[in-house]
Amino acid sequence: MAEQLPPAARAKVSGDRGPAPDEREADVNDSVPPVSPSRPAGGGASRNEQPQRSPSGEERRVEAGRQAPNPRQAYAAIDLGTNNCRLLIARPSGENFIVIDAFSRVVRLGEGLAQTGRLSQEAMDRALAALHVCADKLCRRSVQLARSVATEACRRAENGAEFIERVKQETGIALDIISAREEARLAVLGCHILLEPGAGPAMIFDIGGGSTELVLIDSTEPVPHILDWQSVPWGVVSLTETCGPEGESHADRVARYIRMRELVSDSFAPFADRTARVRAAEPAGGPLRLLGTSGTVTTLASLHLDLPQYDRRAVDGLIVPADSMRAISTRLSSMSMAERRELPCIGRERADLVVAGCAILEAILDIWPADRLGVADRGIREGILRSLIAANGQGEKLRAELRRLRHDPS
Repeated sequence: MAEQLPPAARAKVSGDRGPAPDEREADVNDSVPPVSPSRPAGGGASRNEQPQRSPSGEERRVEAGRQAPNPRQAYAAIDLGTNNCRLLIARPSGENFIVIDAFSRVVRLGEGLAQTGRLSQEAMDRALAALHVCADKLCRRSVQLARSVATEACRRAENGAEFIERVKQETGIALDIISAREEARLAVLGCHILLEPGAGPAMIFDIGGGSTELVLIDSTEPVPHILDWQSVPWGVVSLTETCGPEGESHADRVARYIRMRELVSDSFAPFADRTARVRAAEPAGGPLRLLGTSGTVTTLASLHLDLPQYDRRAVDGLIVPADSMRAISTRLSSMSMAERRELPCIGRERADLVVAGCAILEAILDIWPADRLGVADRGIREGILRSLIAANGQGEKLRAELRRLRHDPS
């Protein structure tokens, strides 16, 4: 549900507390999605070419819908996940929108949830600190229409509803705990434009902190049609905590990784059976298409490019050979925590969680064995913004028509 933000609510904020040493506030320019509706979907290399980057410049926009709402209106989307708190603020620009502010912070809201079934006080405090920053940005950007969502951690936690109420009281932000189905829909809406062109069904997935969503789509229309989907309660945080410490030896780490893959594969089994039947029923129509949106795929794509530090413009829209992603996953799974921390684009924030993400990714590649993997640094927030702007545009059109009828009843 979209949230109208009255002045009183927007004023109920605290100052920007700033990121802690291991936290990163996203640079606005690095958060502008580099896509225009005129660009062919996918934008990737041919099967024999090297991976390509998405164009930049004028293409750093996102398709938002046909109706053109008030260009002065600012819209916002907040995604509070199991691991991260993310914000985008945008204004319409013709049929598109341009991001004017962004924020991202690792909060680990779901830390300890697998063991206790509850959100810990420390995790809630971290999330609230990040949400105070978001509330301050909403106020400073004069946002009047926003949607703020919470996902798997709040869905599963016994005290999830209590935390949502605390957030509203302390920050003025009304978080909506969305279903796994809605989470999958928003992720697809936010990133599907990066899917490579082709025939037949395609797979889009989102590896989160507390869950993973797999969505089988028909992409023949401008807005894809969801054919089938599944959400499993395995994300990088929940899988890491369930499987426990990685051990001291190489053999311990390998055994743990095998267990992770088995747990995820078992959960995916019903969906794997259904997608296998879909693939068998489809006539040969070109290679399988696969697109992933998550910190796992963007991190592995950065390692594939051997980047000295994360660069969204180099990663978003990249097409990577699946074999390369598997090789990187295998290498990371056998490394020690200390070794992973030394790798660029992983560091301390992701060193303990990236192995679980690798296990989930490999399980997905087993289900949908595409030769290439599309990488998206976008998802739920962009899907929310598209929905908000498109819906408000329709509302503007209806209000204009009502005004016209009042002045010209004939």
